[in-house]
Amino acid sequence: MIIIDCIQGTPEWFAARCGIPSASNFDKILTTDGKPSKQRIKYLYQLAGEKTAGKQEETYQNAAMLRGIEMEDEARKLYEIITGESVFQVGICVTEGKAVYAASPDGMVGEDGLLEIKNPLIATHVSYLLDGKLPMDYFQQTQGQLLVTGRKWVDFVSNYPGLKPLIVRVERDKEFLKALEIELEVFCSELAEIISKIK
Repeated sequence: MIIIDCIQGTPEWFAARCGIPSASNFDKILTTDGKPSKQRIKYLYQLAGEKTAGKQEETYQNAAMLRGIEMEDEARKLYEIITGESVFQVGICVTEGKAVYAASPDGMVGEDGLLEIKNPLIATHVSYLLDGKLPMDYFQQTQGQLLVTGRKWVDFVSNYPGLKPLIVRVERDKEFLKALEIELEVFCSELAEIISKIK
C-alpha cells in the first residue's frame, strides 16, 4: 500500500483518485452478498472515461453532504476524547501492482485500526442509534478500506450535535474480502482493456 499525502477533497486528492476504483464506490462493483452490482458497468465506463480524460466529473453535493464534511473534524475530536485514541489523518491509500484501487479513510488509529465518520441528518442518526450496528449502506466501503490498507478493524462513527454518537467496530469479513479481492482483480483488468480501446 502507498499513502498519498494530501488533504481529502482538494484538487490533489481528486487527481490522485482519478480513474481508480475507490472503497466508497465498491458497492457499485459488488453487493453485500458477493454478487456483481447492477451499477458495475456504468462505474467501469465512468472510471475509464476519467482515466482517459485525466479528470473526474463534478458530482452533486447537497446541503446535508456539505454539512457532513464541515463537521468531520468535530466528530474526529469527539472520537479521540471518548476512546482515548489518537487519529492520524491520511489523504488516500492506494494498492500496488496490477490491480490498483484505493481508499480514503477518515483516519488511521494505532497500528491496526481505521476511522470512518458519517454526519447524517438527525432522523438517520436516530435510526442508526436504535439499530446499534453498522448500516449496511457502508458495508462494502468499510470492508474495502480494510482490504486496501491491510488493517484489522474500522471504527464506524455516526455523529449529530446534541445526540450521543454511535461508535461501531467493524472487523474483517474474510469471506467477503476474498470475493471482493477477486472481483477487483477482474474489474481492474477490464478497466485497463477499456482504457486501451478508447485512448
